[in-house]
Amino acid sequence: MIDKELLEILVCPETGEPLEEAGREIIERLNELVELGTLVDRSGEQVSEKIEGGLICRGGKYLYPVRENIPILLIGSSIPAA
Repeated sequence: MIDKELLEILVCPETGEPLEEAGREIIERLNELVELGTLVDRSGEQVSEKIEGGLICRGGKYLYPVRENIPILLIGSSIPAA
């Protein structure tokens, strides 16, 4: 989904940790919560659109959604992944 060269330089805007593509299992679990209407991002906004893909900090705490192949690297838009 994300170009490998781009992925090598992207880091978490909060911690500076490298990012990696989120696995399908994480995306599916979060999309189930979207369907239930219970998923909120860190700014407290309900996530209403299904997640196409995401980048996750290697620590695994937060997922940054990818929409139309564009990573949304805003702390408030990140989604708790744990």
